[in-house]
Amino acid sequence: MDAGLNQEYRRQMILNMTQQELLLLLVDELKKNGKIAALRLDRKEYPEFEQALDRCKDIVNYLNETLDGQYEISHELARMYEYFDYQLIRIKLGRNKEALEHLQGMFGELQDAFHEADKRTGRK
Repeated sequence: MDAGLNQEYRRQMILNMTQQELLLLLVDELKKNGKIAALRLDRKEYPEFEQALDRCKDIVNYLNETLDGQYEISHELARMYEYFDYQLIRIKLGRNKEALEHLQGMFGELQDAFHEADKRTGRK
């Protein structure tokens, strides 16, 4: 398949997603990029490790920016996202495998919570 067509298909798919679907995609991508960062760190592929962490940071910042402050849970999520952001900076600077593993666990818990909330809304 032509790369341009594939990219256009993906762009259209994202544009047509509901907010819930986009949120789930983002938390899935967050966890995936955390795994990629860990693999790249193990292989001492530092530029790729940093790219994966930068993607995580971009996702976390986007999630934080799109919170709706009228809900109490938004304040809790904002604090968690700030913690994620801080840890991602520390991990990138120190190439700290243990801290990355801990953060990956937290990404997994967030992913599980968002998928569970999605199921409870009756969408799936």
